[in-house]
Amino acid sequence: MATPRLSLRRLTLDDADLMLKIWTDPDFLRFVGDRGVQTLDQARDAIAEGALLSYAEFGYGPYHVALRDGTAIGVCGLYSRAELDHPDIGFAMLEPYRQQGYAFEAAMAVLRSCVEDLDLHWLYAIVAPANEASRALIQKLGMYYDRPVQLDGDDSLVSLYRLRLSDEEH
Repeated sequence: MATPRLSLRRLTLDDADLMLKIWTDPDFLRFVGDRGVQTLDQARDAIAEGALLSYAEFGYGPYHVALRDGTAIGVCGLYSRAELDHPDIGFAMLEPYRQQGYAFEAAMAVLRSCVEDLDLHWLYAIVAPANEASRALIQKLGMYYDRPVQLDGDDSLVSLYRLRLSDEEH
């Protein structure tokens, strides 16, 4: 996938350095949670057990987001969760690339792919209630608040947003 400023592609094990930076970022830890990833080897294992399995099983997952010059700036993509009956969109940009519209631009590319390539009819987003920047981006995507949900392994409630991508029911 590509946008005027970005390129998006599936993650590979070679992206462990990017994912380690994201998973250890203070804002990620605060708003998303600690994935227990502290080393490049752990990051490779997490990619193999997460993104790579998701691509094989569902045909989607998180995507590596880079500037058109190849500079890695974050991730944006789709996640399948046992508690949810539709995939949810998620994004995380490295600190120097926040507040510049990159996450929105990447998310719009993922939304287009949901309709054009994946034939999805509903999309969710989950966000910590205190994460105002992500909540604003989700709403800018046209998503509407649905309800609070609790995900497996987490004691706190997160806000669930939803977006109907087509009129067909599935």
